Amino acid sequence: MLSSTTFEIHGYDITEHKGMVRGIIVRSPTISQGIIGGLKSIIGGRIGAYTTMCEQTRQQAFEDLEQHAAELGANAVIGVRYDASSVDPRGAVEVLCYGTAVVAQKKGALISPPHLPA
Repeated sequence: MLSSTTFEIHGYDITEHKGMVRGIIVRSPTISQGIIGGLKSIIGGRIGAYTTMCEQTRQQAFEDLEQHAAELGANAVIGVRYDASSVDPRGAVEVLCYGTAVVAQKKGALISPPHLPA
């Protein structure tokens, strides 16, 4: 599946728009991530456990976005964006990945003519 943060894909023509698609994940840290994150927040520094959790959550949201687009018959998603927010003071985070599902065709590719009755 092709994807782009822009509203076009270099070398491709957008031949059909299928609509908005999204992937949304809500996740909270594991017990060990919470303990490590809590200690790091006291002493300062990069919180690798939370970084890993957020990256996994973003990846899952993106995969759900691609699945949603495929279900609509798209082969690409344009205008891809992420949004994230805290949904719980104990660390649960919501990640939303969204964009527009489209059918993209490589420029210069032959388009099959519609079937004409004989």
